[in-house]
Order: sequence, then structure tokens, then C-alpha cells
Amino acid sequence: MSNETASGRMKEYVTATIGGQLFGLPIQRVQDVFTPERVTRVPLAPPEIAGVLNLRGRIVTLIDMRDRLGLGQRDSAAPAMAIGVELAGESYGLLIDTVGEVLKLDDAGREANPINLDPRLARVSAGIHRLDGQLLVLVDVDRVLDIGTKSIAA
Repeated sequence: MSNETASGRMKEYVTATIGGQLFGLPIQRVQDVFTPERVTRVPLAPPEIAGVLNLRGRIVTLIDMRDRLGLGQRDSAAPAMAIGVELAGESYGLLIDTVGEVLKLDDAGREANPINLDPRLARVSAGIHRLDGQLLVLVDVDRVLDIGTKSIAA
């Protein structure tokens, strides 16, 4: 099956919901989807660092995406999900509310960030796709993992 279409190239995204907003992560950046267990807090870490955990022998740093984006606290009753990604040989887990499906979208339908997109989302967005009644914010994983910078919510 070809990934090419008449209008452009198809790309696959793993969808996730964070604070009611739909996000799409490029599938080639997603290593894993898991439920975080036995999370250890890291003293003096920035607030968006939820902690670390051991996932099949690898130390994974968990990033609370709600905190990173300034979207408020999660409902602690609902179990958290995490999407595993990697950057420069380090493993990270992005804490999300729910994981969705894998969408195959035509790259020609991708748009630049709208002017009225919340600045917290715009800083991590690589563009958007307009779906039926929803806006899919495409996540730039490298920008999300740029922990050395000030929190996006600031």
C-alpha cells in the first residue's frame, strides 16, 4: 500500500486528549503507550516533571503535559496514560488524559497555527488539522521536551 496520494503525502499521528484538547503526535516519534506505575518524584525538579519510573529496564522521565501547557490539574480519579518518546537517547513519558486512535492524514490538509490559537499550545504546535468539529494540534515533540527553557505556561 502506498503512502502517496494525488494531493500529497499521508502521515500518521497518535492522538491524545489533554485538558479536553485533541493532540496528534507523529507516529514515528512514539515509542510506547503505557500506564505509569511506581512513579518516583524528583526533588527540586521543575513542576512539569512528574517524576521518573523504570519501564522495562529504562529510566523514563515523566512530563505532566497538563502542567507543561498550563491546563490545570488532572482529575486524580482517572488513571493517567503516558506516551513514550525519545530525544537524544533519553526516554520520556508524556502524561496525558487519554490516548486515542492512530489517524492517517494527508499532509496537504495541514495548516499553520491560527492566529487565535492559545499561545501555550502554539509554542508546542507544528501546525493543525481541522477534523469534523475538532481541531487537532500537531505536537512538535522536540519543543515539548525542551525542559531547559521556562515552562510553556509561564
